[in-house]
Amino acid sequence: MKNQEENKPLTLWEMLQSVLSAALGVQSGKNRARDFSRGKPSHFIILGVLFTAIFVLTIFGIVKLVLHLAGV
Repeated sequence: MKNQEENKPLTLWEMLQSVLSAALGVQSGKNRARDFSRGKPSHFIILGVLFTAIFVLTIFGIVKLVLHLAGV
């Protein structure tokens, strides 16, 4: 049973958790090993780029909102 789980690809939720953990720098060694053995690099790259774009756009929006409310 455990061998079948090791061959199963990562779910979207598992990949999202890994990308968020990596962004914060708190990824556990166990999950990192799981990602390298079961994950596809292309999926992590796509999710990482999407996360970065959403993060940058969120920060940009917050700055624009603060500047607008400050009257600048």
